[in-house]
Amino acid sequence: MKTFRTELKVDNAPAGINFKSRIITLGSCFSEAIGERLVSNKLQTLVNPFGVMYNPPSIHKALSYSIFNEAVTPHTFLQHNGIHLNYDFHSSFSALNGQELSSRLTDSIGATHYFLKDADWLLITYGTAWVYQRKETGEIVANCHKFPSASFSRSLLTVEEVQSSFATLFHHLKKFNPGIKIILTLSPVRHIKDTLALNSVSKSVLRVACHYISGQYPDVEYFPAYEIMMDDLRDYRFYRSDMLHPTSEAEDYIWDKFVERYFSPDFRDFEKQWASILSALRHKPFHPASETHQQFLRTTLKKLEEIKKMDVHVEDEISQVRAQMLK
Repeated sequence: MKTFRTELKVDNAPAGINFKSRIITLGSCFSEAIGERLVSNKLQTLVNPFGVMYNPPSIHKALSYSIFNEAVTPHTFLQHNGIHLNYDFHSSFSALNGQELSSRLTDSIGATHYFLKDADWLLITYGTAWVYQRKETGEIVANCHKFPSASFSRSLLTVEEVQSSFATLFHHLKKFNPGIKIILTLSPVRHIKDTLALNSVSKSVLRVACHYISGQYPDVEYFPAYEIMMDDLRDYRFYRSDMLHPTSEAEDYIWDKFVERYFSPDFRDFEKQWASILSALRHKPFHPASETHQQFLRTTLKKLEEIKKMDVHVEDEISQVRAQMLK
């Protein structure tokens, strides 16, 4: 039988993610998608602590704030329609007064600082090479916060600019946490506001930059999420109705490749076992008091208690099952 698709194969990473791994994800919404799955698999994961970010310099700047545990510079704060925001962070960081916003950012930077210090893995997902610079300062912003375009100048980063920005980050990060390993990914979501043609230019810049960066620095590698979506799946049935974002099936497929690449053999076994338990926990019985369902709960509880012996935090799930059991 003929093969009608080109599957992207991945090998096992030399050092895998295991039960004790601490992971931080940063960048586009793909970082959130992967991060949430890591959390659901009981891994210690800090998911996009500063909200969604797309361009490399802004992602690197947020990490630098965290490495040095620095206060956010005052001139990056703004007020729009009575809401206080910051040019270096996502609009989810907003408040009705400046002090509240400053406190929230300080707390998030501090929490990320202490998590990052002992993190084993950092997953960075770049979304676009197009950047907006404030005309009054020349600084690249993470978010324009719907301010008029006349306030910004738009430009395309070069491969060299992405490399230079990463080099500075890598130097400081490795001094701060010498053992951390970095996974670079490219968001499979297309930014058609740039037009399809210019989105391709943007993704090309980022992909070439990732290629050179991963070849230049130790403990840095590229995971081909973008290629899996574009070349392996390569079909609009794997896109949501907006024709831009991957479907849950596509995310599942990319996740399976990620597991195959980065999870240790023991943790891959656990991931399969845990997926079965999660499916059981989502089960909605027609007759909760029936002996069949009660036996199902007892079996599920036994599996959870066995997992707990592995120092996996499943207290909430155990409580959920026990609450359904008849006395």
